[in-house]
Amino acid sequence: MRLTIITLLGILLLNSCSDKEVAIGKQINITVENNKVGAPVTLGIPFPKGELKSVDHLRLLTSDGVEIPCQTTEVANWGPLDDSIKWAWVFFFSEEGTEYTLEYGDNIIPIRSKEKIVSTNNMRPQGGIDVNTGPLSFAIHKMGNGFLDEVFLDSNGNGEFEETELIGSSQGENRGSFLDILDDAGIDKSKAVIHEVFREKGSGPMHNIFRIEGTYTYSRKDNNISPFTMWLHVYAGKSYVKVLHTLTYTGIPDKHKIVEGEHYNIATQDENILSEDTVEDIGWTQPNDEIAASGIQLKYHLSDNVNISIPMMEGSWQDDDAKLSFQEIKSNDNNVVRLLQQGPERVKSTSLRSLYVNGFKKDGNEEEKKDFNFEATISDGDENIAKSQRAKGWINIADTKRGVGVGIKNFLKEYPKGVQVDPITKSLTGSIWPLENGPMNFARHNTEPDGGMLANFAQGITKTTEFIYYFHDNVDTDEVGQKMDYVLDSPVAHATPEWYTNSKVYGNMAPKSTKHPEFENALQYRYDWWAYNQKHEPWYGMFNYGDGKSYFFNDRWVQWTNNEPTVDFMFWTNFMRTGDPKYFNLAQSMSRHTMDVDNVHWPKKRTYYGEINDAIDFWNFQKEPESTPYLGIGRRHANEHWYALLSAHVWIQGWIASYYISADHRALEVAKMTGDTYLNRIWGDHDLRGRRLYLSVLNLVELYDATKLDKYKKELDERVSLMLEFQERQGGNLLLDRYGYSQTYVAQGLYKYQQITGDEKVRKALLEHARWVRDVPPLNHEMESYLATIYPLVLGYEISGEKGYLDEALARAEYLKIGELKKSSDEYDNTKEYSADLLEISNLPNSKKKFTNWQTNQGLRVFGWTHAYNIPYLLYAMEQENME
Repeated sequence: MRLTIITLLGILLLNSCSDKEVAIGKQINITVENNKVGAPVTLGIPFPKGELKSVDHLRLLTSDGVEIPCQTTEVANWGPLDDSIKWAWVFFFSEEGTEYTLEYGDNIIPIRSKEKIVSTNNMRPQGGIDVNTGPLSFAIHKMGNGFLDEVFLDSNGNGEFEETELIGSSQGENRGSFLDILDDAGIDKSKAVIHEVFREKGSGPMHNIFRIEGTYTYSRKDNNISPFTMWLHVYAGKSYVKVLHTLTYTGIPDKHKIVEGEHYNIATQDENILSEDTVEDIGWTQPNDEIAASGIQLKYHLSDNVNISIPMMEGSWQDDDAKLSFQEIKSNDNNVVRLLQQGPERVKSTSLRSLYVNGFKKDGNEEEKKDFNFEATISDGDENIAKSQRAKGWINIADTKRGVGVGIKNFLKEYPKGVQVDPITKSLTGSIWPLENGPMNFARHNTEPDGGMLANFAQGITKTTEFIYYFHDNVDTDEVGQKMDYVLDSPVAHATPEWYTNSKVYGNMAPKSTKHPEFENALQYRYDWWAYNQKHEPWYGMFNYGDGKSYFFNDRWVQWTNNEPTVDFMFWTNFMRTGDPKYFNLAQSMSRHTMDVDNVHWPKKRTYYGEINDAIDFWNFQKEPESTPYLGIGRRHANEHWYALLSAHVWIQGWIASYYISADHRALEVAKMTGDTYLNRIWGDHDLRGRRLYLSVLNLVELYDATKLDKYKKELDERVSLMLEFQERQGGNLLLDRYGYSQTYVAQGLYKYQQITGDEKVRKALLEHARWVRDVPPLNHEMESYLATIYPLVLGYEISGEKGYLDEALARAEYLKIGELKKSSDEYDNTKEYSADLLEISNLPNSKKKFTNWQTNQGLRVFGWTHAYNIPYLLYAMEQENME
């Protein structure tokens, strides 16, 4: 009997083990582009409604079927109607292969990582954070110096961090990070004060993210304090740290006579309106507070005799795959060793309005165009020892036992940049804006109105720069370079295009295919044209990179786009449709640019957290200055990013996509800042009419979907109700005729609202609107408005099933069809030839006016209304009807 029981138990145990071994869930193919072995990778991935209930049931397999540890985070769900997962983050360290399988299902139990991060976060007045990744330990003190205060490397591998293993520390004097200001009184050096440290969503045993909030203070009272933020990414079992640093320019940019009042196009009242007629005030063109220098610095603890390695890229600055050559410098004579990357000076240009009035003639309107001179220099003391057009962007310093490497992403594209080693102070400085480059001023080029204004809104601009620090036991240069590329040339993970489109998170769009090349070419050729010009113009620079120009005529580009109409989301959409990492990089850079530079971030009252026990803390907070009413609103397209504001010129849809897909925490923070501005309704009913209303619904629905905060839902509900109320008095049209090009804002915003709430009134309103634009097509902006109706018509077909809506959409889309280009974008030698070939294959009509802004050789501004937010959805509908 006993033997029988033991036998039965054994059989049950074997069956149990067998079940675990053969348990297979649903599988998603994952590819890591530009793979680097060991790189930290975060995959942002959507799931269809009802498909995944918990991220606890996700695991990752290599192409050989071997499970590797991963860390999963729920980012958003399908609420309020369904609590299943909508977006998740999957973090892992890449293996040799580029192909993986993400497996999910109720019976899937993932393995756990053996290596874990241990950290403490004590935000008492004299507290701080202590982090232990295994090989690395560091501390940041709240009353410290603004960056890493002590760094230890466990070189002997005994699991202890001894005094002799100190490898880095603060330079002291509150100068761990800095933003120095220059004015007529000279340079005012900043001091960094840390206020708070938070753990961000996505933190876990393998990967922790700390958000550090602080302030730069100055010795002179005429210089405003400046907030800064750092995000520190640390990794289990690793001795490198990724740092994202965001500075805020709070200076007075120029010397024009400051007059009280508001500009008419952003007025929050009507009693004190500024005149735009101040062209005689030359102070607009005279700089006041300039950025003298900004960066992060660390004191290294190595022996006196160190070797410094700096890679330089050979050949042209345009060659991303150029061969590397290394400069090896022995630091025996205490000279400062410096790497400096510089580029072209800012180009003075004429406003679009002046060009239009002058008939776009070259004479008298020629931009002051300079050669695109890029120069990377390595200096040893006063001697320049190496020059090329482009540096790789990192430096390594090591003695015979240990070393420290630091790299800065987009070293060329976000020039000027620098890295400096000072053997006297033993400091290693990564420069966001190098002192040696000369100051950055924000004065206007001229006193000509631009974007409808004569103004300067540079105050409140931010900039985020990405660093990597690698602390090591004197590994070879190749290994240092590999670690640097984890950030400088990071891998991109993605699922198949079909997975993204089938998830329906952005409605019914089709993945890229070869079935309808005349439509697909109309999309991809324009994106390639943008990428070509971003590189060949080049649209580079610390406050420019990511953005591009809108209009091309007389063989030149004019006017920064400033993200209209949500250009970054175009790239995120195309990345999902194609799986091409080029579009991931274009999207990420555009999202970061527009959330930083094209938004107003200051003056901003700090958030009250109540971490101090004493009640007086809140009353002290209450006395602090209030935020600007313009906090979170966008900058209008103009010849410089800070020349103009408008009451409806901010798009957060792409920022939220960046948050989902690339796990960019700052994207959600800036989106919430804009959302909170909507709640304030600073423009009264003007804020609730016309394009402001349509765009606010698109933005708020994305923000509510990402946060599920009731305050955004309440505001969103009221604005949607207004749109439906106005539709009744507009005969079925959801838009005022004045804003016919805003079809995509209305259609996408209301479609997503209906998708996540199930509101049938909104569904009916979209169908009624489709009927209106079918029967009364808008032409108020010519092709901008007419072609923007394609997506609403496709929605009419989707909602009603009536093919007549699709037929009308296809009839209008005939204008979008184009043939084959003569050659690929990388084969063109210049923009003039490239432009001519694009125009040759175009089927778009020319405008009746002086200039056609929707033509095939233009930028992406009007393209959003005519192409980008129509074709992917049109192709999906064609697939449903099996159209060839």
